Amino acid sequence: MRLQEETGTVFHSWNEKRLKIALVYPNTYHQGMSNLGFQTVYHLLNQSADCLCERFFLPDKDDLKRSDCPLLSIESGHTLTDFDLVALSISFENDYLNLPIIFNLAGIPFLAADRDQSWPLILFGGVCAFINPEPLSDIVDVVAIGEAEPILPELLDLLVQKNQSREDCLQKMAQLPGIYVPRFYTPVYAQTGEVTQFIIEKGAPEKVARQFLHDLDRSPSRSFIQTAATEFGNMALTEVSRGCSRGCRFCAAGFVYLPPRERSLENLVEQVEVGLCQRDRIGLVAAAVSDHSAIQELQTEILEKKGQISMSSLRLDALTTEEVEIIYRAGHKSVAIAPEAGSQRLRDYINKGISEEQILTSVKILADGGIKNLKLYFIIGFPDEEQSDIDAIIALTEKISLLWREAGRKRGQLGQLTLSVNPFIPKPFTPFQWVGMETTNSLKKKIRVLQAAISHIPNTRINNESIRNATLQTFLSRADRRIGSLLPELAEGGNIKQLCKKSGLSLDFYVTRQRQADEIFPWDVIDQGVKKSYLWHEYQQAQQQKSTSPCAPGCRRCGVCGELIGSC
Repeated sequence: MRLQEETGTVFHSWNEKRLKIALVYPNTYHQGMSNLGFQTVYHLLNQSADCLCERFFLPDKDDLKRSDCPLLSIESGHTLTDFDLVALSISFENDYLNLPIIFNLAGIPFLAADRDQSWPLILFGGVCAFINPEPLSDIVDVVAIGEAEPILPELLDLLVQKNQSREDCLQKMAQLPGIYVPRFYTPVYAQTGEVTQFIIEKGAPEKVARQFLHDLDRSPSRSFIQTAATEFGNMALTEVSRGCSRGCRFCAAGFVYLPPRERSLENLVEQVEVGLCQRDRIGLVAAAVSDHSAIQELQTEILEKKGQISMSSLRLDALTTEEVEIIYRAGHKSVAIAPEAGSQRLRDYINKGISEEQILTSVKILADGGIKNLKLYFIIGFPDEEQSDIDAIIALTEKISLLWREAGRKRGQLGQLTLSVNPFIPKPFTPFQWVGMETTNSLKKKIRVLQAAISHIPNTRINNESIRNATLQTFLSRADRRIGSLLPELAEGGNIKQLCKKSGLSLDFYVTRQRQADEIFPWDVIDQGVKKSYLWHEYQQAQQQKSTSPCAPGCRRCGVCGELIGSC
């Protein structure tokens, strides 16, 4: 049924010459087909004359309840074990818990040590792979560190070679740029649990350099397969840029996709024209869509071609009346913005680079521009957060709500204001990788305070992410390979703290502990392109900023060069 609703699906004949690759998204079809990176890898693999790539997804909940639930490819109904390579595309750490289910349905041993030459090789790719591959390092055979476009050509050239042993193949892979073979790196742990060093087999590089595509125009990234059965089924997605120069100290995506790169206007118009043949609405995707140097020209091009526009992010400090008019004309009734923190002190601490005046000005422009509903993203539990910062979220929300209600009364229709409040998750390769997550009890208290206060603000509601899910994500994003064997029991609903204790590990060690300045991290086997010393310097800058506040509100540091940007 799903296959019949798709356009753009690629079918290849099953002959012996082709390398057969199973591309697995460890969540449902609805989630996976909403992922632009997954679609791009599918397109790249099937472009090769020597390859055949088919897709696999986690079965839906109702299907999983069946005792005979099959795990079959979308394109031809083959099983995972029919393929030479199983490529896992993982964008969210919590999807690790779906891997034991997928391996079990396929009848594949979960740990790499239990698989011999007769089993397909297991490759781990996606953004989780180059943030921290270690939690899956005892499970997978190979990890792709970086973006697919520069990695795949050499990797595929090697894999299509026949009559090579598994061991020879892995040794050759370890020499390729951006390929990490975990079995050639053995971590050594101190009695206190920290990694003290990696013993590296001869021939493997000391660090694996993250690969990235220098010129985005060389390779399109858009919705190659269209289907209504996704979150963005009514639009054709187009990637505008990669990376972000803003340098928010909590944001992994802002650092692991450096340097910032953007597609040319000409390239984007070509992709948009293809998308408009399939859908009336174009979804512009990037970490910072509004930062594109030709964003207004692109929006005008789409509108002139009778298309509608959806944007994944808005730039608060440069929002214009003209941009909001374009958004309104495109049919948007709801818009999301991200102040992240309520107080100026904390926004400066995280290097957000916006002032309260800029936030309120942007809100007024959106309200006066006819946007009906507004969503505000806030994070709680930042390092050095105080009760006054929680109070500042409430105070800022009250000011925004007042502006929003006044605009609603003028147009005769009150809109909805929604706060999305999420716990801070300290991620690898950010200046805050040294800090721990705030404790569950403390976060619960802050959420209760916010819920009580927001309930008294008219036309305003609050949603918050599960603290349990946030704790799990922190655990999985910062852990080492010792936790891989816990995943099957975690997938069955086991208590994370008890499972850690049973295995001689500590949940607090991974989640809430403050790291030492010179600590070796599990993810230090990766050369991300951003020096660890720079990240530490940024962390120290934040620590100094909380007491000195040398900059004017709205100043920030560039995530690439560290220079101050703003009124300074």
